[in-house]
Amino acid sequence: MSASAPETTIYSGHPSWRSMLDFHLAGLFGALAGAAIARLVSKSWGIAVAVFAAILAISLLIGLLRRVSTRYTITDRRLHIRRGILSRTEQHTTIDRVQNVETHQTLFERVLRIGTVNFDTAATDDSDFAFVGIATPKLVVAAVDRAQQLSSRADPLNPTA
Repeated sequence: MSASAPETTIYSGHPSWRSMLDFHLAGLFGALAGAAIARLVSKSWGIAVAVFAAILAISLLIGLLRRVSTRYTITDRRLHIRRGILSRTEQHTTIDRVQNVETHQTLFERVLRIGTVNFDTAATDDSDFAFVGIATPKLVVAAVDRAQQLSSRADPLNPTA
């Protein structure tokens, strides 16, 4: 495959909102606690409701920002993880370096139908390359298989590509 050929995106997504359910529940309980404290201090239901709504809105906004600030992409040539809005961290690896794909789901994650897809690459062992909180881990595994098939067809002289 030539270096100037455009990459074809096979999969692109964010972590599922269900993967942040614990964060959202903590925000809900924090909003309830804040409302209870505001009610005890001010003796006003209006202030308690306003505190509850403000804390819950901030919690939901932070959860949304955490979710959309992470993007996972699989192309016919590489895997890409991008994290961050203001500061950014990016991880790349070429599809031909992927040696093993493993999915992991706890019982709770299976109930929520989310999981983590870990990629073993030909790189050093200290790099953690994983798509965390994915709604459909099987689709990600299928996308990597498809990308590897496309990559091997693109370079017939290199069967490991």
